[in-house]
Amino acid sequence: MDPDLIALHMGALHPYEQALTLVLAFGPFVVLGGVIVLRRRQDAREEAAQAGAQAQAEAQTEAQAEAQAQAER
Repeated sequence: MDPDLIALHMGALHPYEQALTLVLAFGPFVVLGGVIVLRRRQDAREEAAQAGAQAQAEAQTEAQAEAQAQAER
């Protein structure tokens, strides 16, 4: 059988059918990429917030240690 005949066995697609085919073929990958980007941004924000809280706790601990050392003098 001729490959061109096999490709056109149902006829040519209408423009809206071509668009729908592209959306169905590539849409899930676009959505997945968007989800990955959003999750990475959220993880980065949480990581930054956690690092900031940890730095603040360390600064407080150092300040308390200095105050205690001065009180002992």
